[in-house]
Amino acid sequence: YFDAYFPMLTKGGFSLILSVEKFANATQTILPLRRLCLTRTVYVSTSERTSRSLNVPLSRFEPNEYINYEKNASVLDIVKKRLNHPLTLSEKILYSHLDNPQNQKIERGKSYLRLRPDRVAMQDATAQMAVLQFISSGLPSVLCPSTIHCDHLIEAQVGGDEDLKRAKDINKEVFNFLATASAKYNIGFWKPGSGIIHQIILENYAYPGLLLIGTDSHTPNGGGLGGLCIGVGGADAVDVMANMPWEIKCPKIIGVRLTGQLNGWTAPKDVILKLAGILTVKGGTGAIIEYFGPGVDSISCTGMGTICNMGAEIGATTSVFPYNKRMVEYLKATKREDIANLANQYQSELLTADDDAKYDRIIDINLSELEPHVNGPFTPDLAHPIDKLAEEAKKNKWPLDIRVGLIGSCTNSSYEDMTRAASIAQQAIDKGIKAKSTFTVTPGSEQIRATIERDGIAEKLRQMGGIVLANACGPCIGQWDRKDVKKNEKNTIISSYNRNFVGRNDANPNTHAFVTSPDLVTAMVLSGDLRFNPLTDSLTAADGSKFKLEAPTGDNLPSKGFDPGVDTYQEPPKDNESLKVDVDPKSNRLQLLEPFEPWDGKDFTDFPILIKIKGKCTTDHISAAGPCAINEENNEANKIKNRLTNEWGKVPDTARYYKSKNIPWIVIGDENYGEGSSREHAALEPRFLGGRAIIVKSFARIHETNLKKQGLLALTFDNPDDYDKIKPDDKISLIGLNKLAPNEPVECRIKHSNGKTETIKLNHTLNESQIGWFKAGSALNAMRTFFASKKGQKMIDKATG
Repeated sequence: YFDAYFPMLTKGGFSLILSVEKFANATQTILPLRRLCLTRTVYVSTSERTSRSLNVPLSRFEPNEYINYEKNASVLDIVKKRLNHPLTLSEKILYSHLDNPQNQKIERGKSYLRLRPDRVAMQDATAQMAVLQFISSGLPSVLCPSTIHCDHLIEAQVGGDEDLKRAKDINKEVFNFLATASAKYNIGFWKPGSGIIHQIILENYAYPGLLLIGTDSHTPNGGGLGGLCIGVGGADAVDVMANMPWEIKCPKIIGVRLTGQLNGWTAPKDVILKLAGILTVKGGTGAIIEYFGPGVDSISCTGMGTICNMGAEIGATTSVFPYNKRMVEYLKATKREDIANLANQYQSELLTADDDAKYDRIIDINLSELEPHVNGPFTPDLAHPIDKLAEEAKKNKWPLDIRVGLIGSCTNSSYEDMTRAASIAQQAIDKGIKAKSTFTVTPGSEQIRATIERDGIAEKLRQMGGIVLANACGPCIGQWDRKDVKKNEKNTIISSYNRNFVGRNDANPNTHAFVTSPDLVTAMVLSGDLRFNPLTDSLTAADGSKFKLEAPTGDNLPSKGFDPGVDTYQEPPKDNESLKVDVDPKSNRLQLLEPFEPWDGKDFTDFPILIKIKGKCTTDHISAAGPCAINEENNEANKIKNRLTNEWGKVPDTARYYKSKNIPWIVIGDENYGEGSSREHAALEPRFLGGRAIIVKSFARIHETNLKKQGLLALTFDNPDDYDKIKPDDKISLIGLNKLAPNEPVECRIKHSNGKTETIKLNHTLNESQIGWFKAGSALNAMRTFFASKKGQKMIDKATG
């Protein structure tokens, strides 16, 4: 809801370049680091390895940087001796990446872990801010293998080639910035058209036991290949790129035991759709979802990726599957058999849970009995088995005419997904019918696009009426120039995507978006009716006869191997010291951002409430991608009262007015505040416009961290019912901030408009270093101060040898 007055964020990010280049040049008295850091687990010389550890590269793009299971096993051995109990797979991966395994306090749901991730991945929208923040650290090169993937800035309009060409032209400035910054700072760069970040990671970088952080909420996709891949904000990525330990609260572990096997119309997507109905959009918050059991082997590696990907919709920190034969198949198919051979040696030690490992909760799902699901509208946890959907649609008066069906995206664009959809398309072609709804296909990567074109899969989908879009996020994230409905027209779409919040796909709050498997999408667009159940209902062939669709079939992997398609990877040059980052000083997309002011040491006294939010407030509500949250005072979106003028206005207008008068403000929110995308802008924008604290019933994990990183106080009601005590025209005081300490509540005094006051308790999850971010004004301010200190310089000297 702040985007109207922070356009530079949503249209391409900031440019700290003019000031930070000077800063970087001034502090650049050390040699280029060339990704050398002796303290990182992935940089260990051959002589330090035992005979069990082969020199297996992290990826084909990093031939001189190796997977170091031996070091992970050594660290884990220290932890196991301390804890003296069986460990889950999630614990093994996390604890084997501890920065200080001898002394780290480890308590699920309570202690903060300081970790050393193996790599960083960034998509183009979030990478802009992450890279600009990294530049301001003054380091001449990243200290952790890092990549940037151009997938978010390509709008779906006509078709793949045309849309890609248009995006390259419109976003030339941003793409050039990212390309030159990648070359300058030793970052692998995947050009526009490469594909979606998560599919590229699965094809090239993910491996069993990996700890990866990515600046996108669906980073957990990599759990399908046995790694812990966790979505974070850009500032967290900067920590890791700058060789700072990364912090996360030690997650709880929710076990999902799978029995039976998938069959018929039931797809891997249905596992997570079912689980979303059980846990809801916040049920996984603060926990890792770990799958196990005999049913695991019936799911392909990419199917496991689909399940992990959408774990973000239940608030989970990440999701993971144990290393198994389906992962071996995928590693071999993507020319990484050497990784599989190495992983085989560590399977029981590092890559599967110990017998009798304890979970905080176990959920059982019998795959043989699992029904195909369609979830929605407006939230991914409103789960409907397909045989109940028609009844629900009629009862709730949802639009029955399916306007558009969309398959693909990072969630469901594997070769298996596409071949299963094509098997349904072939049945339609044989009967002489086409889709009655608009039907779009989004390949997840250039490799997938090239392979389905070579094997005739794409052509079958086109013959059924499909339009193949660019290898990019497109409509899944709202990059969709949709023209088939009028503004605010009530309509229904159905997709194999992961997220379906209000306005998410097309900015129309009356679009009823449903998520399901590619199989059901493909089948249902042949009918064009939301009530169609392909398991029981018939279609009409071109000759007037009735027929039922047979259950889809497909190939897990291409028999001819993958076609890599066009080479879209830019390798960092070996000599990058003289390179310059390409930014136009007159740019209207990359603008200067001054550091936030540090805390002045005073309590927050009588701050006005900008808005008291009623109900759901996702990052789509706060930043670009959807409508504003609902104001409790009038039950309207983006209409609040200015407490100084008593006039009604838009949220950003009012925030900017308060800022012009030097009046900081506070936001009051409901449950699971900030769920959804990892976009850092949803924390930066409120901070930029004068926000100092967000007080809610509960936070989504990534957004809470993003708020902390920008120097905002993220506070929760000790008693959730206290939310009702606060009125939109109250004034809020936060007392005793000079005594702010971990696990100590904050005193909040509410002053009502009638002059009466009452006091409540607010909780927080700030640890000592995060309190330091608040005092410094932001985590970036604290980092800059650290690197300017003697201790910081010693760390740099050690890293460079």
